[in-house]
Amino acid sequence: MNYRIRCAGKALLVVVGIGVLGCAVTLLWNWVIPALFVGARTIDFAHALGLLVLSRILFGGFRGHGGWRGRRHWRKWDAMTPEERERFQAARGSRPTRPAED
Repeated sequence: MNYRIRCAGKALLVVVGIGVLGCAVTLLWNWVIPALFVGARTIDFAHALGLLVLSRILFGGFRGHGGWRGRRHWRKWDAMTPEERERFQAARGSRPTRPAED
């Protein structure tokens, strides 16, 4: 029962999030674009959702940015001692790929 409630809550959160993002894109587009470009038209909610999907396809894809697997990799790296990191890099034969933090 608890699993169903969590799934329903997550689904509701996704639907509300999509609605809020759609409204935000609609309001921002209708506020900025017609003022900047002569002849630009306002859009409705459905066009704003389409614009969100298009921008996700063009700029972000649908696979995410590494997901949990990437974070797991860096957790292992952070848990290593400096000696273990040096041995790992020597065995791999490349320089470190994570930028040093200030």
